[in-house]
Amino acid sequence: MKPESAQAVKYFVGALYSSREILDEAVKTLEKQLGPVDFKSDSFLFKGTDYYDNEMGSPIFRQFYSFTKLLSPGFLAEAKLITNETEMVLAIGGHRKVNLDIGYMDYDKVVLASAKYGIHKIYLSDGIYADMALHYEKGQFSPYHWAFMDFRSPEYYPFFLKIRSLYKSQVKQIVSPG
Repeated sequence: MKPESAQAVKYFVGALYSSREILDEAVKTLEKQLGPVDFKSDSFLFKGTDYYDNEMGSPIFRQFYSFTKLLSPGFLAEAKLITNETEMVLAIGGHRKVNLDIGYMDYDKVVLASAKYGIHKIYLSDGIYADMALHYEKGQFSPYHWAFMDFRSPEYYPFFLKIRSLYKSQVKQIVSPG
């Protein structure tokens, strides 16, 4: 059987930030690679862990952004390298003020990029792994048992439902244009 190209997916960033100005600059940088933002979530107080407090300061907030361009799921490793570089360029005194968790969504799942090995993660390239965080079934998202604690929070799911709807519309337009 001849392999087929994967269907394009919708990329998003879940940003952790302690500086709104630096977050805005990071999003502008990402738009150059991923296209304009087509939806953003409300901003949430990040309370899952204090892991980032020493580096980023506090309080820390989480906000999600989805991007217009549909791209190959094979772009995930490169996308993670782009977000890592963006974090470092915008760091102050070697300390990040924004942490950019890039991922993508297709019809059935939310996949995050990670630079850390995990028993459930699949190696992609350049030190980057794919980490399935959520799956979609019967009209809702559910976390995998290994998902980060904050991704288990139902307060994030309206964002993912909205960008899934946007994704479906975009795919429909590609398949049957105007």
